[in-house]
Amino acid sequence: MKRKFLLPFLLFGCAAFAQTIAPVQFASGFNGITEIVHAGTSRLYVVQQEGTVRMLEADGAIGEIPFLDITDVVNYNGERGLLGLAFHPQYVTNGYFYVYYTNSTGDNTVVRYTRSTANPDAADTTTALPILTIPHPGNTNHNGGCMRFGPDGYLYISSGDGGGSGDVNGNAQNIDVLLGKMLRIDVDVDVEYGIPGTNPFQSEDGADEVWAYGLRNAWKFSFGRSDGSMWIADVGQGVIEEINKVNPANAGLNFGWRCYEGNEVYNNAGCADSNTLTFPVAEYTHAEGGCSITGGYVYTGTAYPNLQGKYFFADYCSNKIGWVNSTTPGDITWTEDFEGNFTTFAEDVNGELYIAGGTNGVIYKITDSTAGMEQFAKSGISVYPNPAHNEVFIDLKNQAVTAQLTVFDLGGKRLIQQTIAPNVNSIDTSVFQAGIYLLEINASGNKIQQKLIIN
Repeated sequence: MKRKFLLPFLLFGCAAFAQTIAPVQFASGFNGITEIVHAGTSRLYVVQQEGTVRMLEADGAIGEIPFLDITDVVNYNGERGLLGLAFHPQYVTNGYFYVYYTNSTGDNTVVRYTRSTANPDAADTTTALPILTIPHPGNTNHNGGCMRFGPDGYLYISSGDGGGSGDVNGNAQNIDVLLGKMLRIDVDVDVEYGIPGTNPFQSEDGADEVWAYGLRNAWKFSFGRSDGSMWIADVGQGVIEEINKVNPANAGLNFGWRCYEGNEVYNNAGCADSNTLTFPVAEYTHAEGGCSITGGYVYTGTAYPNLQGKYFFADYCSNKIGWVNSTTPGDITWTEDFEGNFTTFAEDVNGELYIAGGTNGVIYKITDSTAGMEQFAKSGISVYPNPAHNEVFIDLKNQAVTAQLTVFDLGGKRLIQQTIAPNVNSIDTSVFQAGIYLLEINASGNKIQQKLIIN
């Protein structure tokens, strides 16, 4: 059994780094965001719980019409609705993508659609192919709904325990049902789906689709790009939120719910020995204002070196973003609270991260507000004032070279590019809206970057 954590250190450790995380508004105007994914390009696809998917370009522009509109078949109320989206790894060539939604009977279903041949910016809704239905009787909550293609090419699907309090029906520990599980199926077959040969229960008692069990409501999971590790954020009952990190080669894991909530006993009547369970690598309690964990990703982008190797997540109630070291998880670092009731993260094709507020419909880009400051300090170049308003000065400190200055927005769009002289240069920033920008100076092929804040 994994060690239990000292929560005061989990909650308050490494506070200095926390203040460098700066969510910057990237796009707005959405409604009930439940998922954001990419399909191998710079475009993001934003899932709205009502039953639509909208396109978001790299410059923040939103597609005028939905990529997908299935509001006529989605049962949208409470925690129900369109909850998940996953593009096939060969989407560029086959046009396949998969959605997870609550249907008219209250069950959750996975359906495959195909990109329109007439319009590549839209789905062909006539191509709907039902793949898998997960019966969800009675309660309306704990639907799960996250889907990801793993490093093995199989489709992984998280399902909630069926709702209610304390998993009264014992679904999560029952390997014969699909609720409270991590499912794994093979969609590259001629029938709706196949069962991977290494699924743990495909040749014995238990549902063939089950890859792991003992989950309450895994609201977002992801695979690390660098090592393929699976990160699962499982929403707790009333006290503890947990983060699990596992090797996807280890099928058949039991994450412990309803026997344990995090590392603590919840109701272990009739449960397996604790030594057979997989316990979280990090957890936090509701004592700090949290109530529901939103899982994210390990940062693998290049824009913010300080964020490398950290797994980011958030809490829906506290509106705080947290992180743990991906190689030695345990201690949690928190930001201050923001706005938005965070419901999902996004990872773009370059590994940069975004986070969305489901209640305010805003998508933010996660940035490091200290990025580049050390580089500039070592170079001797000064940028002042920063934060700025109508004007910023760049002092090359009498270096006997001219340099190229470029200012980008956080979507990567170039806003200013000009040659600057060896001494002090004045840059007009009066036309910029308030926000965070990226300032780059290229002197003789050596590039350094720094955040530029406009008030």
